[in-house]
Amino acid sequence: MSDKFKVYQSPLSERYASAEMLYAFSAEKRFRTWRIIWIALAEAEKKLGLPISPVQISQMKRFKDKINYATALKYEKITKHEVMAHIKAYGDQCPKARPIIHLGATSALAMDNADIIILRDALRLIKRQLVNLVDSLARFSEKYKAQPTMGFTHFQPALITTVGKRAALWLQDVLMDLENLEKLESSLKCLGAKGAIGTQASFLDLFNNSKNKVILLDKLFTEKLGFKESYPVSGQTYPRKLDFEAASLLSGIAQSAHKFSNDIRLLQGLGEMEEPFGEGQVGSSAMAYKRNPMRSERLASLSRFVMVNNTNTAFTAAQQWFERTLDDSANRRLAVSEMFLATDALLNIYINIVRGLKVYPAVIKKNIDENLPYLVTERIMMEKTKKGGDRQLLHERVRKLSMEAFELSKQGKPNDLIRKLRQDPILGVGLPSSFNACDYIGLAEEQAEAFIKNKVNPVIRKYRSLLGINAKLSV
Repeated sequence: MSDKFKVYQSPLSERYASAEMLYAFSAEKRFRTWRIIWIALAEAEKKLGLPISPVQISQMKRFKDKINYATALKYEKITKHEVMAHIKAYGDQCPKARPIIHLGATSALAMDNADIIILRDALRLIKRQLVNLVDSLARFSEKYKAQPTMGFTHFQPALITTVGKRAALWLQDVLMDLENLEKLESSLKCLGAKGAIGTQASFLDLFNNSKNKVILLDKLFTEKLGFKESYPVSGQTYPRKLDFEAASLLSGIAQSAHKFSNDIRLLQGLGEMEEPFGEGQVGSSAMAYKRNPMRSERLASLSRFVMVNNTNTAFTAAQQWFERTLDDSANRRLAVSEMFLATDALLNIYINIVRGLKVYPAVIKKNIDENLPYLVTERIMMEKTKKGGDRQLLHERVRKLSMEAFELSKQGKPNDLIRKLRQDPILGVGLPSSFNACDYIGLAEEQAEAFIKNKVNPVIRKYRSLLGINAKLSV
């Protein structure tokens, strides 16, 4: 038996999250990023005149991706300090560079700048998924933009909309999420080279009190890490409110996904739509006929996890003391990474569901036909009001007749509201001989079409290079 069955395995890594997102938050990604940061710092310090040789820089670059994990673990057992352990391990590989690795820096320079780089890379993975989801929803909405379906308020039959218009509601939520991601991505700053408590005092000592060189060091270092700006002021760390902003974005995505999953489960219960169901998939160990909406239920489950975890980052941001306190460290390792992993997983499920959604027009028509007698009453009232009728009196007559018909239908008798309306001396005048559901969808088709054309397609064109996610489920 494999040893993995003897220890706890996170479901996010074992079952749900993608390989790309798992790597983004892996130890190897973090440790390699630390080395990139140390090289960038050394290069910037060398450019500004510190006695750092090309040989030292070259040696650091040679071992950038060759992490000596066993050595680092040995040092960590002694130092009880992860960053210091990796500095020592890196120095063992690069003996000529050992004296200048991490020069003038504190641990947060490596850890926090790396965390922001990882966050930036993780956001790019989320963006790719959102773009693919937007594209998939747009295709579905376009395909069914003219398909009439019952619209609901309070999960009670209301008026007729279209399947494509309802999908446009899901799509609009996701488009808002993508726009919020773009805003966060464009505003990202790194911590920069700020020193032990953010005053840059150590760098001022290194550069013999040259304020200009210290300011320029921060700028050069920031640019080498791929950022336009660093935080102009900081304590030892970057503001933990950034974690909350990122978590709030992920929470918003989860909210959109959960709303979608609710609708799909309700529609599957009505028999109008169905999420993908594999050829050998089992719905129930007892009831062999079951076709449970497992994917949508998993989507809702992961979404709740993300939404609830957002509060965690709020408390961490609120609980920081002065320039730094370390009670955020273990918490952030769990909260931030797992929110990204769970969001990655739920977006993959969301895309998978949308691409495999089945629509059953015959069931939709049956449900519409059962409710059509009620649905035509609003138009009848509008027509009578335009001809001088009292809208309030008309509403009361329709309400009474509708309640009578409703009671009969609940007793298993045919819905005779249309007959009652035709017999009414006011409402029955001029009623058409038949009613067509397509005549009652309002501008649903046009709205969906215009939304996709004017708002969605430009986004898809902008990010066309990101399209092509597979979105298969591992289990």
